[in-house]
Amino acid sequence: MSEEGADQTLICVPGQILCAASEFTVAGEGTYEKLGYVHATLAGIVQMKKREKNTFISVVSFGGGATVPVIGDIVTARITAVQNRMARCRILCIGKTALNRTLRGIIRKEDVRATEVDRVEMHKCFRPGDIILARVLHQIELNVFHLSTADNELGVVVAISPSSRAIWGADPIPMVPICWTEVQCPVTLVKEPRKVAKVVPEKGESLKKSLALF
Repeated sequence: MSEEGADQTLICVPGQILCAASEFTVAGEGTYEKLGYVHATLAGIVQMKKREKNTFISVVSFGGGATVPVIGDIVTARITAVQNRMARCRILCIGKTALNRTLRGIIRKEDVRATEVDRVEMHKCFRPGDIILARVLHQIELNVFHLSTADNELGVVVAISPSSRAIWGADPIPMVPICWTEVQCPVTLVKEPRKVAKVVPEKGESLKKSLALF
């Protein structure tokens, strides 16, 4: 995409290459960077905005478009799978906005916490079904985002007791954080390891609204 073409209305489709990525090119809303190029995630109009040395590339979808997270956004997600090197999740909310489309997230081992990264054990930080708060680092590909829980206020905010997980149809029993690395069932007193989030009041209120979906 040339400087000359920037004065024209450019229309794109999902997956289309918009321009080559560089240190001065920023992939904004409606785009993602992959293999050295900026791609579109939406069908819409391409916009280029220059700020000092940087050029911000974004796509405005026809009719307003769907909500997608951008770098730095805090999202609420549910853990779907835990592996040795990463955890996978489904993004449910961006800030206070609930999503009606499927977006996936990946948390790599080195992005779970800020200290003692080499000692992180993924199964001691997350379990399938956990609800977490995470920060968006960047977009990996269409509808897949790289997330981090390294900040103190990020991590597991809701974990379900294994006693209720073991009984089909039983009401879920939320576990209670007892420290930064453990949660406990209030009924059976069973403890499980987690990367626990320190939920501040404002985020806690947003989380309550998000959990009304479940």
